[in-house]
Amino acid sequence: MTTNPFETKLDTNPANYEPLSPLGFLKRSADVYPEKTALVYGDISRNYSEQYARARRLASALVAKGIKPGEAVSIIAPNVPAIFDSHFGVPMMGGVLNTLNTRLDAAALAFILDHADCKLLMTDREYSSVIKEALSLAKVTPVVIDIDDPAAEGGELIGEMEYEAFLATGDPEFAWSGPRDEWQAISLNYTSGTTGDPKGVVYHHRGAYLAVMGSAVSWNLPKHPTYLWTLPMFHCNGWCFPWTITSVGGTHVCLRKVEATAIYDAMERYGVDHMCGAPIVLSMLINTSDENKAKAPEGIKVMVAAAPPPAAVLAEMDTMGFDVTHVYGLTETYGPAVYCDWDSDWDSKSVEDRAALKARQGVPYHALAGLDVMDPETMEPVVHDGNTMGEVMLRGNLVMKGYLKNPKTTGTSFEDGWFHSGDLGVVHEDGYLELRDRSKDIIISGGENISTIEIEGVLYKHPAVLEAAVVARPDDKWGETPCAFLTLREGQTTSEAEIIEFCRENMARFKCPKTVIFDELPKTSTGKVQKFVLRERAKNL
Repeated sequence: MTTNPFETKLDTNPANYEPLSPLGFLKRSADVYPEKTALVYGDISRNYSEQYARARRLASALVAKGIKPGEAVSIIAPNVPAIFDSHFGVPMMGGVLNTLNTRLDAAALAFILDHADCKLLMTDREYSSVIKEALSLAKVTPVVIDIDDPAAEGGELIGEMEYEAFLATGDPEFAWSGPRDEWQAISLNYTSGTTGDPKGVVYHHRGAYLAVMGSAVSWNLPKHPTYLWTLPMFHCNGWCFPWTITSVGGTHVCLRKVEATAIYDAMERYGVDHMCGAPIVLSMLINTSDENKAKAPEGIKVMVAAAPPPAAVLAEMDTMGFDVTHVYGLTETYGPAVYCDWDSDWDSKSVEDRAALKARQGVPYHALAGLDVMDPETMEPVVHDGNTMGEVMLRGNLVMKGYLKNPKTTGTSFEDGWFHSGDLGVVHEDGYLELRDRSKDIIISGGENISTIEIEGVLYKHPAVLEAAVVARPDDKWGETPCAFLTLREGQTTSEAEIIEFCRENMARFKCPKTVIFDELPKTSTGKVQKFVLRERAKNL
């Protein structure tokens, strides 16, 4: 047997191997740029040395509270300093960070807290009402810490201690270490998918690290960018940007409320040069006063994802002087994993042509091993002609560990060695991906996934409803909104307003239909509702 000299006695050891983790980026920036501004929020300004100490205090305080490695620590908050702290402090002590969607109702939050087996929950005062109800429904009884932000509207303190006081119990010199291996879980994010209860998507340290590298390289991030937080940090860990911007010593500009005037004021005050968001944020930037628009520095780079932004919106952003990069991904891929890699030869094209090219989803991140559009039955790639549709498939280090406590769905999602996205698309001759539809009928409204099946389940509870089908309707502001088609029971009457109000009483408001149509539902010969017909109707309403 031949011995390979390149493998013999050349093993990993502490001198030549360290598990990949994004946590080290904060330490590096604190060491290299200690006085550089790490975070601003209102009148708060903290440098990297201070921010590193806060993360270590949080890790230390969690350990003192009895939280153990591998246990979930949840947080519900807008883009305030505490949720930024948690992206480093929680995993520094080995915990798994679970950021909660601030738009969910109590029942969904209770399910998540139970499913994650939450041990400690940090809650912004503004969400105390829904959290109190969620805790009354949940089986778990986590330690509750209040985030008492003076800018919060209403609410009360419901926990045993306020966040800053809790932080003060921690040691700023806490001796943290990286993960025992890079496959260790770093965070837990929930996605509704299309069926019933949310699914818990588990991220690992390696994937988070490589997502950081992917965004930094794909977006050509410079050193010390000034980044505005309009994308919620609860969504896919803010596409991993708490770690990404920190890796290049950037300034995180936190924004509690995402509103046009607040966005433009922050741009002017801090000299913002980068930001991420859903198409609704682009609509906010466009549909505001000229006075606001005049505040924006020239050439702000914007990364946009979720429902594909209309070409007209991209063209308007181009005209206004914003540099938009279109990306694509899922909760299961750490956020963006595909981007529209801009070809400088396209610069000479018209605004309209540039917008059409920019509306495509594009090519893989450098850290994504594989991207293709395939026939899900044969697993053969489709012809790259811009017309032949198939299912978008991805594989590599930017794909989640799997779904928590859900081996069946995890296995189905990873069949044949690829992650099956459920999205339908085409590949153009130049190799660029373009989405065409969603096989799972997910609606993406304002960057949030909404399950049509969940809405239909509520609609069927209404006494007047015989049949219900929900599809996405294009919307200039939200990207998409739910449109409900209903067939009523014989002799029953109701109205669009009554149906919408009924939904609001039974689910989170952002999931409720914005449009209700009363009609017979088109069906196949076997009785299945033809949603593609309804989608066409919704487009033309």
